[in-house]
Amino acid sequence: MKADIKDYTLSELEKCFIGHSLPKFLARQVFDWVYKKRVEDFLKMSNISNDNRLFLKDNFYFSWLECIKREVSRDKTEKFLFKLRDNTHIETVLIPEPLRRTLCVSSQVGCKFSCKFCASGQFGFKRNLGVSEIINQYLFIADALFPETITNIVFMGVGEPLDNFTNVIKAIGILTEPAGPQVSSRRITISTCGLAPEIIELGKLSLGIKLSVSLHASTDAKRSNLMPVNKTYPLSELMKAVRYFAKHERYPVTFEYVLIRGFNTSKEDALQLSRLLSGLRYKINLIPYNLSSLDFNSPDNEEISLFTGELQKRGVFFTLRKPRGQDITAACGQLRASWSRTR
Repeated sequence: MKADIKDYTLSELEKCFIGHSLPKFLARQVFDWVYKKRVEDFLKMSNISNDNRLFLKDNFYFSWLECIKREVSRDKTEKFLFKLRDNTHIETVLIPEPLRRTLCVSSQVGCKFSCKFCASGQFGFKRNLGVSEIINQYLFIADALFPETITNIVFMGVGEPLDNFTNVIKAIGILTEPAGPQVSSRRITISTCGLAPEIIELGKLSLGIKLSVSLHASTDAKRSNLMPVNKTYPLSELMKAVRYFAKHERYPVTFEYVLIRGFNTSKEDALQLSRLLSGLRYKINLIPYNLSSLDFNSPDNEEISLFTGELQKRGVFFTLRKPRGQDITAACGQLRASWSRTR
């Protein structure tokens, strides 16, 4: 049975070839053709011997994603809806900024964790994405973007990346491979809803990547109301894991905090947040709720101003982010959700 060539890290491919009495350097040649030259036909890999090309053709294949919808926002955010081999769907978002172009990739079909403000889990969890399905999101959009390049990657699309730990880590290994796409590890971020054991495991790997934690509330009562995962890994356990990660990586941990009208923007919320993050290297992204079909509302400017003023009084470092792609519903899972409702 043929194997998907994009499921293999460089070291795995080297071991595979050695096991078939092929030269180890063949793996680097294949990586160069696939990820540098972007050739997906083994018979066209001209610096590989004819026998080895036939071996590759007989034992491996190239997968791809079918893009069935592409939308561009007024702010130039682009959203891609992909159909997978089993007729399920994922989405990927490209966020252009003056000095960088960030790709937001999916890691699962659906999501298990049912955060109330997120559209990703509305239709339940289907399955993990394979390594190649993660890689193909990057390759498809890198090709579409050429000659411009993707500068940053965030695992912040559909699904919980740390719930698909093995495949996500393998995909990162391929993306950062110098013989392959050669994305800098410091430009890769994993976003999590708060799987404490996996955060610790990620810290142990010391990959040089960044961590973003979906926080959204500073007390267990409020966070559990928004995010059921908090009942399994409450804030005390989550923050212990985050502090462990921070000791093993050199970058500050980012916390995502969606501002929801009348829910998490009070003076007391600001006080609890400052206490929760005390002594930690961090930054907070405050994001006014991105209006959608879900049952929350964005705070008005006065409410935001009062909350940020309380944070400033307590020395909490934050960035107030402007929601992107609102006119094309580019928040997590919204395109997939809207597409599914019309089928």
